[in-house]
Amino acid sequence: MINILLTGVGGQGTVLAAKILALAASTKGWKARTAETIGMAQRGGSVISHVRIGNLGEDVHAPLVTQGSADLIIAFEPGEAARVLPYLSKTGTIVTATTTVEPVSAAIGDVPYDAKQILENIQLSLYNAMVKSITRGKTRKQLQSRLVPVNDAAIIAKLGGNRKVLNSIMLAVAVSQNVLPLSLDDLTAAVSACVKPQFVEMNIRAIEAALEGGRNNANEA
Repeated sequence: MINILLTGVGGQGTVLAAKILALAASTKGWKARTAETIGMAQRGGSVISHVRIGNLGEDVHAPLVTQGSADLIIAFEPGEAARVLPYLSKTGTIVTATTTVEPVSAAIGDVPYDAKQILENIQLSLYNAMVKSITRGKTRKQLQSRLVPVNDAAIIAKLGGNRKVLNSIMLAVAVSQNVLPLSLDDLTAAVSACVKPQFVEMNIRAIEAALEGGRNNANEA
């Protein structure tokens, strides 16, 4: 069983991303369930999609991911990644975009809404949780959660600036990090089936650009 949480704000495509994952899973013969919790504002409000996949042949009886059980969090906005951090399991992975969508509360306040600071705080939280667990007798390997930041702005700039492909980019990065039990072909087929025909080519190019960006980052490291 793999538990996935997708989070972002209205208009970023989190719900479509959940449908793509569910279709990819069902095509492989796996059971999958999804559910959404959507904020009061469709555009700009918080959106969380739950996806549970029985990739080992399990039946999936409930659609909601409980706190502390998410194997993977895909965040389309770093502040939303921080908001759902309690859902991450002790060995889970967060794949998050680094471009912020400033909420109204931040826009009218005096405190800057800084993506770098948010990501540093998430990384610190993961580290503190690991240290706390090690003191209870568990090994670092058993408790190694990780953060994968995605420079979505750079990838989207190469594609002409259209942010409607953000969902495909984030899913492609998750696949490339081996935290989804899906292949690139599985993802491409599901995206092609879920998006409108006129947008298929654009999304396929986004997947390719995301994978190329990941390879470049690995080479630089």
